[in-house]
Amino acid sequence: MKCQRFLSIPVSAVLLLMGFVYYITVFIFIEDWVGLQSSAGSLNALIFTFLGFLCFVSFFACVLIDPGHVPPSYVPDVEQSRASDQEPNNNGAQPRPCDKCFTYKPPRAHHCRICRRCVLRMDHHCMWINNCVGYWNYKAFFVLVLYAAISSIYSTVVLISCSFQKDFSGRVPLKVFYVICGAGMIGLSVTFGTLLGWHVYLIIHNMTTIEYYEGVRAAWLAKKSGQNYRHPFNHNVYQNITSILGPNMLKWLCPTAVSHLKDGLAFPISHDSL
Repeated sequence: MKCQRFLSIPVSAVLLLMGFVYYITVFIFIEDWVGLQSSAGSLNALIFTFLGFLCFVSFFACVLIDPGHVPPSYVPDVEQSRASDQEPNNNGAQPRPCDKCFTYKPPRAHHCRICRRCVLRMDHHCMWINNCVGYWNYKAFFVLVLYAAISSIYSTVVLISCSFQKDFSGRVPLKVFYVICGAGMIGLSVTFGTLLGWHVYLIIHNMTTIEYYEGVRAAWLAKKSGQNYRHPFNHNVYQNITSILGPNMLKWLCPTAVSHLKDGLAFPISHDSL
């Protein structure tokens, strides 16, 4: 069933794009810049090949890893729910009924209308991986964006360095090719760089994309009533980062190192938000 996620036009497009960027960077730009037979060319090709491999592994992890679903046996803690209801600014911190699944969903879980189920700590549904980004594959998604941003910037720098020393006189088609590739790589670099910055912000504040927009509305309502709102799951920066990437810094950039994750049914609440 999981392999069927690759039978998607957006997923196939991403794989083709990854292959295309790798080919033009290594066999055209690096070759024209310093030559693959030189030590500099071999080193740059090796570095970019390693980056491409990391992107490839992270992408497969995003597609294949289930984001997490609510187990059929899940029953909310009634006493905890009543206590949460009595606290201000408890937006999303207690179990809520799902009117689509006709059952309770844990804190931070949301119903995905595309997957037709509730997803644990759901961030969003991504068409490019044909999967939800949730509790179990969010780290893989973040690492994928990081590697994709680094690879795009690396390829852009190689392309620009190559174009500065290349003679385009009388070779209009080649010049057009370089301009189109340059515009595409700059676009990818800006896109992935912006996406990376956004998710760094979310991780630092221990938020999901859904919770950010819910928080904007909750803050507006709290301000109208003369109260202050703080995201209930926002702890200190280090604790927020390690809750996603893990306590071992050596495994932060490994997309499949998620042994620090628990069941995704309950999350510690910051006392500052109460």
